Amino acid sequence: MIVREVHWDDAGAVALRAAQRVEIAERYGTDDSEPGPAPTADDITAFYVAYADDGTPVGCGGLRRIDETHGEIKRMFVAPSARGSGVSTAVLNRLERFGLESGWSRLVLETGTAQPDAIRFYTREGFTPIDRYGYYVDSDDSLCFASDPALDLLCEGCE
Repeated sequence: MIVREVHWDDAGAVALRAAQRVEIAERYGTDDSEPGPAPTADDITAFYVAYADDGTPVGCGGLRRIDETHGEIKRMFVAPSARGSGVSTAVLNRLERFGLESGWSRLVLETGTAQPDAIRFYTREGFTPIDRYGYYVDSDDSLCFASDPALDLLCEGCE
């Protein structure tokens, strides 16, 4: 598998984000479940796509800069056919590496109550629950997490 930085409008990135939005709509029963503004090419600092050995895009994730020392993970998604294969961990590791290289001391993210698989994944990867922030403060469906990318990368592969 290869994880590569791509432009927001990359065809594989667009297709993966569209599949994610369909899945989120099915889980929450609405196609408008995002409390804040949806990410765009103008506010995403970096976006990555993971490709299977045959070149098929199978996972993605991006980062939105919050301030000089913080970033927010946006649009993490793995195609159902690639789940359980390490794609999500590979994408997350690349996002954390970008955060570290950018001088960010903290990454935050929002996921939802109808995404127990995402909650398990982020918890397993060292993210800890935090108070809801920003646009998510009043969203009962939102769960927020944070992680220190430097600590995570130093312990890559730790149990």
